Amino acid sequence: MVDEEQKAINDVSVEISVVLGKAEMPINQLLKMGRGAVIELEALVEDDVWIYANNRLIARGEVVVVGDHIAVSITDSVSRGSR
Repeated sequence: MVDEEQKAINDVSVEISVVLGKAEMPINQLLKMGRGAVIELEALVEDDVWIYANNRLIARGEVVVVGDHIAVSITDSVSRGSR
């Protein structure tokens, strides 16, 4: 029974999202944006990114480069009480 339960859990997919920062702007400015436009975020280079699992904050981390890929190194887990 435990093996079946473990297999069922292992087959569940979780969507992971990483938020670098946020920005707020008027809709008319957003509508004018085209290719090459830059959106400045309210975050600094050294700020942690926010890591979400199925839209729930689970951790904070920092952006790292692994070979040719961008990755996130977890620096802090978020407790259930502070989510």
